[in-house]
Amino acid sequence: MILEELIKKCVERDRSAQEYLYRKYAHKLYGICLKYSRNKTEAEDNLHDSFMTIYDKIGQFKSLGSFEGWLKRITVNTILQKYRKEEYLSQLPEQYQALNDDAYQPLEVSLNTLLQYIQELPNKYRLTFNLYVLDGYSHKEISEQLGTSTGTSKSNLARARTILREKIKNQKINIA
Repeated sequence: MILEELIKKCVERDRSAQEYLYRKYAHKLYGICLKYSRNKTEAEDNLHDSFMTIYDKIGQFKSLGSFEGWLKRITVNTILQKYRKEEYLSQLPEQYQALNDDAYQPLEVSLNTLLQYIQELPNKYRLTFNLYVLDGYSHKEISEQLGTSTGTSKSNLARARTILREKIKNQKINIA
């Protein structure tokens, strides 16, 4: 199906076109949802919410850039909007408040374990880490997305890295 035709049918709320769109892009968008979510169930919910937003806004796509890029942007924005409504800036557990940013030491960890550790980060750290490290946003863009200052974005990134480093170090200690 040609992209313009698919978009037109989705705008008209054609269920078969919407299903085709879902089947074609759900896997890629689910990967994004996993990065920004605390677990698989939340990622599935975020994927569903993202597709609902995509179906509502698909008529706004202007063919100026990549359609897949537009879908990814809608997905990230939908997830961030959800976390803005929650209290993602809530007080951190005490165990994370005392962590110091040690000197960098290369550590090895499996991709699945790293994803699990990222999902366990407090919301503000997980969102900042993903936006900066995995999606390439600048601190200025992150601060605009999350409604914080650039200094807060930088601080949240540093804390996320510290927490991840500690989790990886503790894993190595527990294995040895």
